[in-house]
Order: sequence, then structure tokens, then C-alpha cells
Amino acid sequence: MDASLAFPILVALIAIALLFDFLNGLHDAANSIATIVSTRVLRPHYAVAWAAFFNFIAFLFFGLHVAETLGRGIVHADIVDPTVIFAALTGAITWNVITWLYGIPSSSSHALIGGLVGAGVAKAGGGAIVWSGLLKTTAAIVGSPLTGFILALLLVLIVSWVFVRRTPFAVDSTFRVLQFISASLYSLGHGGNDAQKTMGIIAVLLYSQGMLGSEFYVPLWVVLSCQAVLALGTLFGGWRIVHTMGSKITRLNPMQGFCAETGGAITLFGATWLGIPVSTTHTITGAIIGVGAARRVSAVRWGIAGNIVWAWIITIPIAAAISAATYWVTSLITG
Repeated sequence: MDASLAFPILVALIAIALLFDFLNGLHDAANSIATIVSTRVLRPHYAVAWAAFFNFIAFLFFGLHVAETLGRGIVHADIVDPTVIFAALTGAITWNVITWLYGIPSSSSHALIGGLVGAGVAKAGGGAIVWSGLLKTTAAIVGSPLTGFILALLLVLIVSWVFVRRTPFAVDSTFRVLQFISASLYSLGHGGNDAQKTMGIIAVLLYSQGMLGSEFYVPLWVVLSCQAVLALGTLFGGWRIVHTMGSKITRLNPMQGFCAETGGAITLFGATWLGIPVSTTHTITGAIIGVGAARRVSAVRWGIAGNIVWAWIITIPIAAAISAATYWVTSLITG
């Protein structure tokens, strides 16, 4: 495509980016609501509305470090053009739809990163990649679920010790209330980290077309659009994945749900402040496994957990392969 991108094509690419953002909310709604739904603290439709609200207001609490990482820290901004963005989004959206249809809680974040890498390499080879940013992000594939696992496990042990003299009914009643807080915090972390990924994509597209001037930044209208569309996707929910996350991995009670959400939220808050685009899916899965393992190792359905891990491992390479193929086909068509 010509460097001077026609306005309708620019609008179309932004629309595709926002479609990815919507699917991200749809696909990852389970991350925010699986525990509070599975513990029956909130009915599903109330839970998605609750999560969507906190998804939207997340920009009030976090900086835009993750958006900057996605915009300039995965592939070099100077190689980005409309074809690269189109191919990256196609790879990410395709993999998201496949995993959503089969109820596989894979990572929308890593699908997008794989898409960027595949399109960037298809255009400019390995030199397109910002290796420091990519390595930091891929390290989080292991780091975020492990951190969520450890924090949730520790929280279960601490809470069990603090409430050891309370009756099960009293503990259950207390944590049914506290889970509203933990679910809110997790939804804030989800909105803060995930919406910024689409912000980074749209901002680098605008920057590549000279529409941001000489310095990269994220315009306010991009911030508000991405937060709103992510929240809208959450409103539609991802019920297939909710079932996997909320009940197939391990059975949860309100205390365990609180510990899983709080451990996951702490992990997301830290990653967002550090500018690391982590997977909310990986994080909450690690936390749910942590609370299950705290009860007993056999409480976790390790076969289901193993299938999820395989989905994590293949997400980046498959999304990269789809986006690379899309780049080459689009380049042939457009000349």
C-alpha cells in the first residue's frame, strides 16, 4: 500500500482493530467473571455488566505503558504499515475465533503479539523484531500464571489461618461480599492491560501515517474507544470459556474465588504498571489452579489444565503463521 493511506482504508483498519478489541472482551470475559459466576455470588448477566463497568473505567487508574510496548516494543515502528497491521489483526482475530468456538481459554494478548511478529518478519525478516520487548513479553507467559498461582495459594493459606475459628457458613457469607471487591479489582486489571493492546495498535498505525507528528503517543479518543469496545465485548460474554474456567479446572467456593481473583488482580496491576502485556487468561488460570492445589493436588483437573497450557504454547506461532500468510497474500494482491 502507498505510504499516504487513503482515509477510508485508515478507518477500515481502525474498525478491524476495534473488532479485535471487542472479540478480546468477548473471549476474555471469562477471566473477569468465571470465579464469581461459578461460586454463584452473581448471576452471569449481572456479572458481565459488573465486569464491563470496571473494564471501561480502568483507564482512570493506569498509565499507558502497555500501549507503548505494543506500539513500539514488539516490532520496530518504522516498519509498520497498513498491510502489517491488517495481517497482524487477521492472525489474532482468526485464532481468537477458533479458540472461542472450541471454548479454549487461549490468550488474545499473545495472539496479537504473534500476529505482529508474523507480519513484521514477513515484511522485514528477523530485524523487524524488538527482541528486548518480545523476550520480556514471552517471559510473562510463564511468569504471570506462576505469579498468580503463588499469590492465590498464599492467600488461601493466610485466609484459612485467619478464619480457622469461624464456621463454614460465616466464612462463606463473608467472602460472598468480599468477592464483589476482588472481581472488581480483577476487571480493572483486565481493562487496564487488555484495552491498551488495541490502543497501541491503533496508535502505531496513526503514527506510521504521520498523523501523530514526530512523537508516538496515544490520543484520548483512541483510549476511550478501546475501553468502551472492550467493555461492550465483555457484556456479550464468553460462556463457553466461562464454563471451562469456572468449573472444569476445579470447583470453587467464595473464599477460593476471592483468593483467585485477588492474586490475579495483583499480578495484572504489577504487569500493567511495568508496561508488560500479559495474558489475563494465563493469570487467572494460574490463580484458579493455585487455589485448587491449596485444597489438595487432586482437586485440580490436571488434564484440562494441560490442554490449556498447550493452547498457550501454540498461540503465538499459529497466530504468527496466519498473519505472515495474510501479509504475503495481501502484498501480492495490492502489488
